[in-house]
Amino acid sequence: MKSAVETLNPTRVRLTVEVPFEELKPSLDAAYKKINQQVTVPGFRKGKVPARVIDQRFGRGAVLEEAVNDALPKLYQDAVNEGEINPLGQPEVDITELKDNEVFAFTAEVDVRPEVEIPDYSGIEVTVDAVEVGEEDVDKAIEQLRERFATTKTVERAAAEGDVVKIDLEARIDGEILEDGVAEGVDYVIGSGELLDGIDEAVTGLEAGGSATFTSELKGGSAAGREAEVKVTVNSVSARELPELDGDFAQLASEFDTIEELRADSRRRLEQTKKYDQATQAQEKVLDALLGLVEVPIPEKLLEDEINTRKHNLVNHQLAQLGMDLETYLKMQEKTEEEFEAELREQAEKGIRTQFVLDELVNKEKVNVNQEELTEHLVRRAQSSGMSPDQFAQAVVESGQVPVLVGEVARGKALAIVVEAATVTDTNGETVSLEDDEDESEGDETGAAAEKADESTPEAAAESGEESAERDGKTEG
Repeated sequence: MKSAVETLNPTRVRLTVEVPFEELKPSLDAAYKKINQQVTVPGFRKGKVPARVIDQRFGRGAVLEEAVNDALPKLYQDAVNEGEINPLGQPEVDITELKDNEVFAFTAEVDVRPEVEIPDYSGIEVTVDAVEVGEEDVDKAIEQLRERFATTKTVERAAAEGDVVKIDLEARIDGEILEDGVAEGVDYVIGSGELLDGIDEAVTGLEAGGSATFTSELKGGSAAGREAEVKVTVNSVSARELPELDGDFAQLASEFDTIEELRADSRRRLEQTKKYDQATQAQEKVLDALLGLVEVPIPEKLLEDEINTRKHNLVNHQLAQLGMDLETYLKMQEKTEEEFEAELREQAEKGIRTQFVLDELVNKEKVNVNQEELTEHLVRRAQSSGMSPDQFAQAVVESGQVPVLVGEVARGKALAIVVEAATVTDTNGETVSLEDDEDESEGDETGAAAEKADESTPEAAAESGEESAERDGKTEG
């Protein structure tokens, strides 16, 4: 077999392949055998029809077509290996010559992984938020904890902010009650903002048995995004009673005996959370800075496929689960379809560029992934997908996505190397050390920043492990 590679542009090549006809003999034999099992010829037992009879009855062309279809995948792969290219997606194959008993030739155009030149990244400098936890932050955390342990007591008075009301709702559009517009016995905390706009004003001042009508835009259901007339009836009013801030509350809400110990623990937890947020912010900013240093051509077909996949996941998974269509979603987000498409394209481009750059870093820095890192990553992915680690591992193995997970871990470690080499300071001018955070997160996806770059939309960040693996697999080729 002879093959040659022609570069059409930085992300696409054409393979020209010429195959001596004798190399098709195994595929020709297989073609005759397959046709033999499918046809019946009078005078011959099934499967025992001679090749010359098949040629006479069904035509040599049918045999050649079957043989070529059988041989092409291996011939193409041999040409890919010989040309040392990294294909992305499926090739466009064109048979240019097929002479019986003489020669077989074809061309295959395919997108390829572009060559990426990684520059010196040691000079990257970024600024992140300082880790500061004030008394008001601790007060807020303790207050939220008190809210969780609040009790309610029915009262005979008008409802006020902070009260819990048990209500019935009835939504109408053009005077007709919606089939899914009735709800009974709903508990609602006045002022929480968890239901419809306008409901707080409607129920405030009502006693048990009272009702009011207000107009609001529905947030879900068959009429999501439309204005409806909503009738709300208050069945009962309950006052919320917060526990006293004393030792009894500390023992009830935690393993501590005193409020002082509880506050100290709350401060420690807040600091940990802010340190994690700081590390994530550093990753995001360092990744953006790195991408700004590198020119990465993107195959247009790969980009279009990625955009379509992200849009499909948003419309058919996230929005469908909410009973919402794209038009309603765009209205709620106050975006035009053009703005949405532009945002989707930008995010898809960044996701692909991120993977290409970090994969090149993996090669340049000779990053390896051990079994322990892969297992830890698999457990995290299982948690985010809602599956048990065993179920997720089985799904990954059965779908052949283990290399995808290995790639995710390796890219995370590669990004950690860049973050470690960068100069990170906080808004107070202090140098930030992220070594502990990197040790904890370097095997997680492609790091928090790379994961964020791969999200479909800010509102639809959480995708199932299988969807993510399928999407990443497209750029793995």
